[in-house]
Amino acid sequence: MKVLLIIFILITSIWAQSIKDISNIVGIRDNQLIGYGLVVGLAGTGDKSQFTMQSLQNLLRNSYIKIPTSSIKSKNIAAVMVTANLPAFAKQGDKIRVKISAIGDAKSINNGELLLTQLKGVDGNVYALAQGRIVATKGNLTTGFIYDGATIENEVNYNLKDETSLTLSLLHNSAKTAATVEDKINKRFGKPLAFATDTRTIEVKKPKNISMVRFISIIQNIPIDSNIKKKVIIDVNTGMIIAGANIVIQPVTVVRDNFTIRIKKSPLNEKDWNNPMLNKGEDIGDGVKLGGKPVTVSLNNVMMNSKGLPTVSDLLRSMRVMKVPMGDIIETLKLIKSLGALDVDLEIRK
Repeated sequence: MKVLLIIFILITSIWAQSIKDISNIVGIRDNQLIGYGLVVGLAGTGDKSQFTMQSLQNLLRNSYIKIPTSSIKSKNIAAVMVTANLPAFAKQGDKIRVKISAIGDAKSINNGELLLTQLKGVDGNVYALAQGRIVATKGNLTTGFIYDGATIENEVNYNLKDETSLTLSLLHNSAKTAATVEDKINKRFGKPLAFATDTRTIEVKKPKNISMVRFISIIQNIPIDSNIKKKVIIDVNTGMIIAGANIVIQPVTVVRDNFTIRIKKSPLNEKDWNNPMLNKGEDIGDGVKLGGKPVTVSLNNVMMNSKGLPTVSDLLRSMRVMKVPMGDIIETLKLIKSLGALDVDLEIRK
């Protein structure tokens, strides 16, 4: 007999975004890094491609060991490409995650050791050095990653404190949103500092009596109503789900073989949530008990009360408590999105 798992989420209010959720600051961005390296210590799952053998020969030659390529027959090594993102304002000594991908016919690079690898930018300069043990991607053992696998050696020069203005770039093209952002910023400072130059770009001048960092902080946290999508990132390999705290879900019902999700509006006013009678639990129909606090999680009934619109974080937390498999969580989010109840971009990393 199948166990029926049910989530009820009750909603009563609305939520708004801020400018930082719908825009980027031009010039403040990540930079991509790339490098070629060797992975050693593989248990016979490496490759025997010519460029791998040549790379090993060059490595040994640097250690004053001369050996012909034809005599190298090991399958415990693999040639790989190493990529990473260099965050804005990264400083020497900072650690960043690197991704490793085999470029030969290696079967697996899992638990292999990446030898010291230079990571370069598009300008040809070395910005980081990578090294460490690889954790392979589930379902594709020829790719993997190393958390904190690279150390920043050189910095990208960007003197923010001497800037007198900044440029906002909207994530999506919208004349209405650009005009709204312009109005919100000018209203916040009481003077015409912002000017929308096109439907995605807003130029903003900095007042003289404030630092640029403080100026950015104020602008990014100005609230604004917008329909621009946010993002939910699901890392299948690690089981991690990354979602903003305020990505809301509209009323919807999803029925699957082993659980049901029902998100519905509460027929009660928000002030009624503090009613002592409701805190004891009151049947509001459909067998749903409404209380001032979330009820205890059980195997056949899970109910979560929310005074505001329920968020993706609320839903995911409940599904994890219910021990719903990652595959079912992903498919459920896709279903809710396809029904139009979730206005968000899903990024699934495998």
